[in-house]
Order: sequence, then C-alpha cells, then structure tokens
Amino acid sequence: MTVILAIGGTDSSGGAGLTRDTAMAAELGVAVRPVVTAVTVQTNAAVLGVHPCPPEAVADQVRAALATAPLPEAVKIGMLGSAAVAEAVETALPAGLPIVLDPVLKATSGGTLMDAVGFGPLLSRAALVTPNLAELEVLARTDGPLERQAAALLAQGVQAVLVKGGHGSGTESTDLLCTPDGAVIPFAAQRLPVSKRGTGCSLATAVACHLVQGAALPDACSKAKEAVQRWLGR
Repeated sequence: MTVILAIGGTDSSGGAGLTRDTAMAAELGVAVRPVVTAVTVQTNAAVLGVHPCPPEAVADQVRAALATAPLPEAVKIGMLGSAAVAEAVETALPAGLPIVLDPVLKATSGGTLMDAVGFGPLLSRAALVTPNLAELEVLARTDGPLERQAAALLAQGVQAVLVKGGHGSGTESTDLLCTPDGAVIPFAAQRLPVSKRGTGCSLATAVACHLVQGAALPDACSKAKEAVQRWLGR
C-alpha cells in the first residue's frame, strides 16, 4: 500500500484535521503516517482551545514516520500553528519528497490557527499550495483578480497554487491551478447545497494521494476535486 505523511492538528469534533486526512486517504487506498502539531478543542461551531506540540516533538514525529517502512512518498501539511513548528517541519523533511501545503490560517468554526508570515521556506518547497480565497489574499499580500493574486504568490517562489473556490458564489465551485509558466487550469463542479468542515483537508490530502499513485499535478487536482465532490454529495 502507498503511504503519505500527514502533518496537522487533531480535532475533537472529528470534522477536520488528521481525522479527515486519514478518512480521505483510506477512501483512496492510501495509508497515513500522522504527525500531530497541535491538539485543538473544537466543536462544529467554535474553537475552544489550541494546545501546540513543542517543535522538537513535531520534528521527532516526522523523523520517526520517515524511518518506518513502507516509507511515505508524499507529504500533506495542514495546521502548523506557529513559525517555530513550520521551521521544525521544514528542517526535518528531506529534499525530493513532494509536499502539498494547505496553508491553514483559521479554522472554519472560527479562531486563528497560524500567522500568515510563519510558513517560511515551506511555501517555496511545496509542490502545491492550496489556499482558499481568504488565505490567498493574505498570502499574496494583494487583492484584485484571483489570477493576479496567484501570480503574486508564485512570484514569492511557490511552485504551483491551487486556488479553492468553495468559499465563492455562483452555481459552480471552481478551483484554479496556477503555475509559474502562466497556465491557469480551472476545475469546476456544481456547488452543492451542503456545508461540511474539513473540505480543505480533504482536497489537499486527495491531491497528495493521487500524486503518490502516479498522477501528474493537473490530473491529481482534478481527481481530488472529484473525490471531495463525492464526499460532499453523501
């Protein structure tokens, strides 16, 4: 069985974080090596508490996971919580391992989980960064059309950006894959009349899973969108 490394927080409500990562990966036939960055106390309505893990403990978890066979072939990163944890993760991860970074700044149920400037070198090391509309504007440090914001983020050294359109409006939810060569590839799906926490976790995890299964990045993004759509439709 193929394996990915999933780095993120726990969620006592079970709606997001490592629980959702593991569920999506299992659906796609991929095993997860979990690395806990923080224990969050959440309901579907609110973040009641965040208890960070020490950076050295996070780094030790990463090293242990990478020493366990079968070895993870990609990394999905969600909640980090602090620049110190981001630095510890970046230092512990070897070169050449594909990274899908979901830049979690706030929980869907409310509460700030990360400072936008705290990602450091992880942004440029990631094969793909998957911001939602609000996260894109913060990370890009500009407003305006989504393509312009994505270009500003790419100019910071990011390898590729998948802008998630789930928080937008209209009858379709469209994600945009933007690359440094100027390509903008849309992935559209019907906007469903449901709201679930953990959609960002699910999408980034699904992309990582499809990458380790041999899909090229655009195909991995397309298949991940389909996987999230199936989950939302249940």
